[in-house]
Amino acid sequence: MKIKEIRELETKDLVERLEAEVAKYHQMKLNHAITPLENPSQIKAARRDIARMKTVLRQRELNK
Repeated sequence: MKIKEIRELETKDLVERLEAEVAKYHQMKLNHAITPLENPSQIKAARRDIARMKTVLRQRELNK
């Protein structure tokens, strides 16, 4: 997910998307511990997407 797409989302939608991404990330980590993923770089990409979403939420919080 690109930063432009994240910034276009409403705050409520962004929070919901963040929760979904965090759940997906934890599931990927668990699956990878049991059976290695075909593409382990997906974990890294998910972690970065979560960081981008948290950054945008924090920026919006500070701009209030």
